[in-house]
This record gives sequence, structure tokens and C-alpha cells, in this order.
Amino acid sequence: MGKEKKRKSKFLLGALVGAGLGVLFAPAKGSDTRRVLKRKIDELMEQVKKIDFEDLKAKFDMKIEEIQDELEDLDKEKVLNIAKDKAKELKNKSQELFDLAKEKGTPILQEAAKDVLEKVVEATQEVIKKLETNK
Repeated sequence: MGKEKKRKSKFLLGALVGAGLGVLFAPAKGSDTRRVLKRKIDELMEQVKKIDFEDLKAKFDMKIEEIQDELEDLDKEKVLNIAKDKAKELKNKSQELFDLAKEKGTPILQEAAKDVLEKVVEATQEVIKKLETNK
């Protein structure tokens, strides 16, 4: 017997036992209980025939792989590298703003852009420091 058939038979056996116990413990005459049990088993057999185990397995495998990929992305080293890259991006954009203000703006705009640049550098360094200490 192949793995697939073993899996189906185990699943079917578990479902049958569950359905049987549910019907047996319900208050009814023996003949009524047997009739209901037979009907429930027939219904269950029809449902089992409709299950595509390969498709179900593929879906489970895909979801498990997605979860593993997401967990890998949470790796602290990756998070730290991402934070460093973002810090560089923010610093570059802030530097561009400062350069533009220096070239085209007034001293007030230049001073404001300089403050933004300094705060960006300060904030990103703080985030990176926290990530490095929590490694």
C-alpha cells in the first residue's frame, strides 16, 4: 500500500471513528442509531472521494514554504542590513535636500535642511545601534 493510500485510509478511519462515536452517544434507539450511522458514513465516504490529497499537500507545502521564507526575513542580520541600507538612502535624500537648499534657497531654508539632515543621521544611527545591541 502506497503512502497516499495509507494517508487516505488513516484519515478515513479517524473520520469514521469520530462520526461513529458521535452517533453512538446520541440518545436514540439502536436501529435508529445504526441507520443514522450508516447514512453518516456514506456521506463521509462521498466527501472523502472529493478530496484531492495531492492538491491539499501542495497547498500545505506552499504555505509552509511561505512561512519559512518570512521567518528567514526576520533574521536579525538581514534586518540590520536592511536598516543600514535605508539609513544610507535617507541620508542621501536628506543630503540632496540640503544641497538644493544651499544652492537655491535662503539661509533659513539651508539651516532647516541642515537640521533635517542632522536629525536623519541621528535617528538612523540610533536605530542601527539598537539593532546591533539586540543582535
